[in-house]
Amino acid sequence: MELGTYGIWTSALDRQPAETARHEARRIERLGFTTLWVGESFRREAFANSSLLLAATGRLRVATGIASIWARDAQAMRAGQLTLAEAYPDRFLLGLGVSHIPLVNPRGHSYNRPYSAMREYLEAMAEAQYDAPRPETEPPTVLAALGPRMLELAAQRAQGAHPYFVPVAHTLQARAILGPAKLLCPEQAVVLERDPERARAVARRHTGSYLRLPNYRHNLERMGFPEEEMRDGGSDRLVDAVVAWGDVGRVAARIREHIASGADHVAIQVICEDPAEVPAAQWEALAGELLGRA
Repeated sequence: MELGTYGIWTSALDRQPAETARHEARRIERLGFTTLWVGESFRREAFANSSLLLAATGRLRVATGIASIWARDAQAMRAGQLTLAEAYPDRFLLGLGVSHIPLVNPRGHSYNRPYSAMREYLEAMAEAQYDAPRPETEPPTVLAALGPRMLELAAQRAQGAHPYFVPVAHTLQARAILGPAKLLCPEQAVVLERDPERARAVARRHTGSYLRLPNYRHNLERMGFPEEEMRDGGSDRLVDAVVAWGDVGRVAARIREHIASGADHVAIQVICEDPAEVPAAQWEALAGELLGRA
């Protein structure tokens, strides 16, 4: 699957009525971004949402970032993947992840042994029965991999990785573990604001929510950020490493650093003061800078 170099990662469309979400997906396609990444969490269901967005567009690829393995069994996950891949050839990318304790335990599961859970889940998906028309080519799967073991699993049992909430240095390390042939699609959060104080204030509302989750904290510890830098939404150094801010040229330079460090594709997430705001103007500015679209 040709994902293109730059895509859009957003949860803002989940906060809009379906017709608005369809309209904004068409805007993203028209701007020249090749892939739209959507999450799951407690918002729209991943496959229904992907179907809604694929049906609204003509060429845009839709990727889940991520579909939780705890939200459906392996049989249902595989059936959903094959259904969309057959209906929309080469336009659906399944991103799988183990999610996080606060999102898993309320579903009645016990979040433990995430690496083993993912490995066993992938094995079950490979053995799942599917008695319906199949896509002409095997659809790709990427894993929400942060640590070395999950990245190794992504290299062995999937087509690549979708690391989230990571600095550029992680992309370099991930490429070394994945090898040259696997997809590497990191997410990059951005704030289009020149003023450092205002930019970091917006960024900290984003980083603060993720720094409460052990998976991201442990990964940043591996990347050289001690516990004290994770308090109160993160130190300036941590915030600046995870969230690119500044004018569109400065932000684009950070995005390109991921490509230079081994990424195949960067999923760009524009962070706004209001999480429900559709950042249409920012998407247009980024398209102009990265894709040469006026």
